[in-house]
Amino acid sequence: MSKLKVLSGQDVIGILLLFGFIVTKQKGSHIKAARTLADGSRQTLTIPNHAHLDKGTLKAIYRQASRYVAESDLRPHFYTE
Repeated sequence: MSKLKVLSGQDVIGILLLFGFIVTKQKGSHIKAARTLADGSRQTLTIPNHAHLDKGTLKAIYRQASRYVAESDLRPHFYTE
């Protein structure tokens, strides 16, 4: 059974950078990462910049990111095998 990794906000931002997202804005402890596709549509995610993200928060980020990135590519970064 796969187990969710313990990740920080910076870890998640690093993962998103691998998939073409860039940091566009930060307000307080929340960072917005976005990417623009060839058709002009924009995909945006908001990540809390905390030292350790709660499991529920991390699962929610994973679920949201999997709308934009193939789950098979994203899963190894968030779950242990």
